[in-house]
Amino acid sequence: METKNEHITEDEEEKRHFIRVLNSFRGYRNNSYKRVKQAEKYYEALPERHKAMIPYFKDHLETVKTCVDHNAEVVNMLIKDADVMFENQSKLIENDTLKNTIPSLQDMSKVKTTLRQFVRDWSVEGQEERNACYNPVIQAIEKYFPASECDPSKINILVPGSGLGRLAYDIAQRGYTCQGNEWSLFMLIASNFILNKCCDKNSFIIYPWIHEWTNNKSHDHQTSAVKFPDVCPSEGPSLTNFSMAAGDFLEVYATKDVFDCVASVFFIDTAHNIIAYIEKIYNIIKPGGYWINLGPLLYHFADSAVESSVELSYEEVRQVILDFGFVFEKEETDVRTTYIQNPQSMIRYEYDSVFFVVHKPSLP
Repeated sequence: METKNEHITEDEEEKRHFIRVLNSFRGYRNNSYKRVKQAEKYYEALPERHKAMIPYFKDHLETVKTCVDHNAEVVNMLIKDADVMFENQSKLIENDTLKNTIPSLQDMSKVKTTLRQFVRDWSVEGQEERNACYNPVIQAIEKYFPASECDPSKINILVPGSGLGRLAYDIAQRGYTCQGNEWSLFMLIASNFILNKCCDKNSFIIYPWIHEWTNNKSHDHQTSAVKFPDVCPSEGPSLTNFSMAAGDFLEVYATKDVFDCVASVFFIDTAHNIIAYIEKIYNIIKPGGYWINLGPLLYHFADSAVESSVELSYEEVRQVILDFGFVFEKEETDVRTTYIQNPQSMIRYEYDSVFFVVHKPSLP
């Protein structure tokens, strides 16, 4: 039985995590400058004859600093009023001890990943990735829930691990009732900004690749700019059929038989225990409903020394899906996809993702 003190400790830890995330955003500029200063130091240590061969190098570093400054302006907008995003968090900000909570290197890396996520979900440059990852899912939804045979607004769809919310938004734009679910505070803060505070198309500029110091064919590639959002969610009629839910997927959804469809993209391998994810998905889908999934099996906690992780092969995952009672309707095991890749880089990672549609049998 959980004691009151245990509950307070857990609540306090959640608050500390919230402040650490905010401090990670706040520390973006200084953290990024450290890497530039390191490059400056190494440059100054070069022999003069070598410096003379790359006279433009210091100018490039100054350009990187300028890009960092622009990114920092966007980051500051992301966290403006973030302390009141969640209930009772504003009082927490007043705690000076927690204000000084130091973010980890991993936290700082997540800030940079969040900036790149804007490219994938809300820029013209991310369209190719979205076509590969989101279009098959949307097409499957339209196939199994065609507007000609049903009222899309009556079809409840969940997108777990929704990131900055583009897939859930695009599904809702097609008339379906869609909810995105996200656990990461980094993503929640950024999605709150993009979904609620961006008023004009392509009104913001970021430099998402400035932290990539290797595999650049040109300095200009490192400092290339990306505009966002390519569409503006706050423009046009309000999407009353679109919502976002914050929290752990396994904890947020306790009621069975709620959704007509679960659409997951690059999600199931974020689990500590992927079997628990599959079980939860089966339970929350209505009899007769569908689970549509696309993504690899990277297993985010596989190499962690402090987090538990169970890594199954796709063969094993497939059998677990069948054991819970799903029926396969469609399956492809060689869908070429990428994830927030720099299209101009000399190195790019590509996944042979699995795409499947499974059906939860109707009650007899």
